[in-house]
Parts: sequence; C-alpha cells; structure tokens
Amino acid sequence: MSEIRQVTVVGASAAGVSTAEGLRRAGYEGRITLIGEEAHLPYDRPPLSKQLLSGDWEPERLRLRGEEALAGLRLDLRLGVPARSLDVAAHEVVLADGERVGYDALVVATGAAARRLPGTEGVSGVHVLRTLEDALGLREALRGGPRLVVVGSGFIGCEAAAVARRMGAEVTMVSDVPAPLADVLGPELGTMLAEVHREQGVRLEPGVLVEGIRSEGGRATGVRLADGRTLEADAVLVGIGARPSTGWLAGSGVPVGNGVECDATLYAGSDVWAAGDVACWLHPRTGIPTRIEHRTNAAEQGLAVARNILAGPGAAVPFDPVPYVWSDQYDLKVQIFGRTRGADRMRVVEGGLAERKLIALYGLGGRVCGAVAVNMARAARAYRALVAEGADWETVAGAGRDPEMAR
Repeated sequence: MSEIRQVTVVGASAAGVSTAEGLRRAGYEGRITLIGEEAHLPYDRPPLSKQLLSGDWEPERLRLRGEEALAGLRLDLRLGVPARSLDVAAHEVVLADGERVGYDALVVATGAAARRLPGTEGVSGVHVLRTLEDALGLREALRGGPRLVVVGSGFIGCEAAAVARRMGAEVTMVSDVPAPLADVLGPELGTMLAEVHREQGVRLEPGVLVEGIRSEGGRATGVRLADGRTLEADAVLVGIGARPSTGWLAGSGVPVGNGVECDATLYAGSDVWAAGDVACWLHPRTGIPTRIEHRTNAAEQGLAVARNILAGPGAAVPFDPVPYVWSDQYDLKVQIFGRTRGADRMRVVEGGLAERKLIALYGLGGRVCGAVAVNMARAARAYRALVAEGADWETVAGAGRDPEMAR
C-alpha cells in the first residue's frame, strides 16, 4: 500500500466513485484524483430514463453522494475537464486544458457514449439518453404530447417509451428485433412486453431497419424506414446501444477493443486498471472477454479494482460476479440475474406469463445461466444462488418450483 502514493481515476460516475470509496474504506491514505468530463457532481444514471425523465425527480436527487460524503473521501476532484490522452511512460493523464495529472495507479472508468444514427449530428429534435443534459432535453421535448419515435427497443427505449406515454406523448417504437428486449429475454417474455406496450398505447414496428432521419430546416420531422415508409415525428429518441469511451486512449499502448481489455482481475497492464461500462475483462468462469453496461456491475467493479490495486497485480483476485440489472416499465419491475442472452432454453418456474408475474430460469449447455423475475422481487433472491453456482438444468427442471429443492 505504501508504494501507491497517488491513484488517478478517470470517470466520475458510479464506477469511479465506487473505486474511491473502496480505497478509503480499505485504509488508503494517499492522493485520489477523480477526473470527470461533466461539470456536475457525480450522479446516478438509471433514473435518467425513469424518475428524472418523468419529472418525478429533479437533478439534485440523482447525486451519487452528498457534498459532505464526497468531502469525506478527500478527493482531488477535477470536474468539467475531460481526459484528452494518456502518457503511460510518464504515468500522466493529459487533460483537455493541457494539464498533466500523474498517477502510480490509473483507473479507467470513462463509461460509454450513446450510439447515434449517422447523419443526425446537429439535427434538432433527435435525442439520445445518456447524460443529465440528454434527459432534461428529452423531458422538455415531451411536454405537450408530441409524436415521439423511439428507435430501439432495449432498456432505454422501453423505459423511455413508458415514461413518454405517461406524459401524454404519441409513441412509436421501431426495432430490428421481433419484440421489446427479445434479444435479452427471449421470444416469450419479449411477446409479453410487446402486449404491455401496445395496451398502453405504444405503436410497435418490430423487425424493421431504420434508414435515416427526415428533417426540414435542420429539425427532425420523421424517421425513414428501410421498407420505404416514413414515420412522422416531432421528436426522435435513438436508443441503439453505446460505445465504450476509449478514444482518449488512442496511441497510449493500453489494449483497447470492445472497451479496455483487462485480465480476470480488471488489470490492463502498465499500472492501468478499468471498471464499469468501459471495462472488458476476461470472465473467470467462461474465459470469454466480457463487458457489461449496468449500474450494479459498475459499482461492484469499482470496489474490486480498489481492492486489487492495494493488493497489487500479483495478489489481485478475479472479478466473478452474478450480473444484475433491473428495468421499470409501467407497473412492471423486471429483474435479471446472470446471463440470459444466448441461452438455449427457458422455463417459467413460478407464476406465469398471463399474470405478468413470474420467475423464469434460463439455461445454456445444461447449466442454469440466468434468471428473470417480473413483479416477484422477493422470490427472485433464492434463484440468484442457482445462477451463481451454475446449477444443473435437469436437477432444477425436475425439482418442482422450490429453488431450495434444486440446490
């Protein structure tokens, strides 16, 4: 611990703040510099597409920590100035204003940036939803019940569509998959979500590619589909995923592919670690490079990196979580444990699709790889253990509906 005199963290969201907290909790007394591109104090992102977008919360409520708690971390806080490049040999981060910030250990926690449709830069009325300003801009656009076209039916698209309907907007959701979140949850639960959205008045255009945005006078007026149709729109939300924010690392020698490429302990080499949406680490169970864009993962990785920095690369521990994500849509709370994408089987083990209250298990290669709960939060906890241990699918399938019997 005495060899690490300065830890510099680039990225002031959940992963970055969690890293700083983990270091202090472990007794680290050295300098911690936290660099954030945005001028805001660190804030939480999941409410952007839910409570903040709806107007139920105001920005102050999104802060990850209050000013007193942040002061207790004794941070050298640099906000509103992004990192421009990295000099690994000198152990320095170069900021956009030319300042150079040194480090003994560097944590890359720069997250990801929203993907945009080509040709939409500078077109008024085309929104993404990744930052506080994004959410406030879309919230303003939803006032007065506009025609909103949502491109993409993932978590952001589904949640924003639900909020927009509540605010009185006329919503159309376009996606290249057959049903909302079908690529994550499978066709059965995807169909259930499609029914819910339709009942709430959302027009769905599944299995359709978007060709581009139609605009007049620099403002979006519709969305052009690959089948030749145009959907009229007063506002467009593009929710087609995100790219890891690694551009500032170009030429640094830090391995970059689908994010910062790390070993199983989140170490990228050369005294550089990564955490959160930008980290692509070798998953210790699967041996597959893995990157997860979810809030819980970011916080857990930040704590893991803090522990491993103080332990040193030689004594660092592999990061081996059960991924978790949740989504609120209308009166549904959807919780996902583990990995459901790519599963080769699914079984509803409690409740049912008709009731829209259920728990489903997902399997791959004869093992339980994931679990999904819809409006059954308390019961879901027992199934997390089956995912964590990769329980035998046949044992679970033959054990009735009691998760304790399947263990």
